Amino acid sequence: MQLDRPKTAPAEVCAAQLSYDAALAIMLAQAAPLTSERVAMARAGGRRLAADVVAQVDAPRCDVAAMDGYAVRADDAVVGRSLAVVAITYAGDPPASALAPQRSVRVMTGAPVPAGTHRIIPWELVSRDDDRIHLRALPSGRHIRTRAADFARGQTLLLAGRRLDPRALIVAAAGDLAKVSVFRRPRVRTIGTGDELARAGLARTTPLAVPDSLSGAIRQFARGHGAMVPAPMLLPDHRASITIAAHAMADQCDVLVMLGGAAQGERDHARTALTDLGMQLHFAGVAMKPGKPVWFGQLDNMLVLGLPGNPTAAMTIARLFLAPLLERLGGGSAEDAANHWCRAPLVSAIPANGPREAFLCATLIEGQLQLLERQSASMQLTLADADALLRRPANAPACVAGEIVDYVVI
Repeated sequence: MQLDRPKTAPAEVCAAQLSYDAALAIMLAQAAPLTSERVAMARAGGRRLAADVVAQVDAPRCDVAAMDGYAVRADDAVVGRSLAVVAITYAGDPPASALAPQRSVRVMTGAPVPAGTHRIIPWELVSRDDDRIHLRALPSGRHIRTRAADFARGQTLLLAGRRLDPRALIVAAAGDLAKVSVFRRPRVRTIGTGDELARAGLARTTPLAVPDSLSGAIRQFARGHGAMVPAPMLLPDHRASITIAAHAMADQCDVLVMLGGAAQGERDHARTALTDLGMQLHFAGVAMKPGKPVWFGQLDNMLVLGLPGNPTAAMTIARLFLAPLLERLGGGSAEDAANHWCRAPLVSAIPANGPREAFLCATLIEGQLQLLERQSASMQLTLADADALLRRPANAPACVAGEIVDYVVI
């Protein structure tokens, strides 16, 4: 991998005291936008521009009709005037010959207007009699889009860093760009660990096996944030197996996401397995709930994020850490990568918070936040109803209904 990322020393701070904001800053300090590549417009959607988009043509390329109607000269734009229709022009046709006095040309929207045209008379304002029209009224505007009225050749249309959403894609394509320079998509691999885990659909065949509900979700989550993610890998709680798998991925991905094995139990090998390979650990453990066991390190140029195995905790960490990381690697600025917190009133009262900052599953109801009743790191059904994470500072007092709180959409 050819990445240029700033190097910083590991965080020398007690894990129990490390705040979420501090941990996020440590992580983003290790991330920088990936290298750029030129890709066809058809493959550029959702990516961030690595270079400005400059128009290659004028838009429009000549004076064109802004609506269906009849091109007329200024002297002939008189109510009651009768004009001969001498031609009809469609978008893409060459313009008709210059207008002569008392002549008109039928033009369709986007068609080039003939020289001498002063305005387009919409067809609704005329009556037609064979090859003649009679002007019954005049429009308030000219209904002509002049050459380069939208933008001119050589004009910068989009700045580097802009995400190519559907609106930006329209602008880039209108500038006649066949290819654009974009930041490379992050390559993400996931390794799920757990002796008890089985592929979804196979757990029923083994007593006490637990379906792996997390690997596919994290894969889809990462793809939704612009990453390329091959099929996930599922391994038992075996340190050597994890080390071998991680070593094989070190030159094949930008981010390795370890699922499970994040705590300090006898079979929690994820972090130690990567340490065996020489991983530099930047932090391990954050004063937050859920997701306290989250850890982050770097092995050569591969960034490694360790998520807890409990589904709700893992998805919370993915939203709060993995999403900003992928945003940054995909070309986003530090501001783009920061989580953008919103504010909304509570539907009902919530109790005081404990000593760790909490991120609670909630749902938005007509602009208000309703805290979901079941708040557990291991619960899965709650995730189906959650569309926001409500943020509660450490030791925050109880909140009453209507009180304004912070949240982020998930």
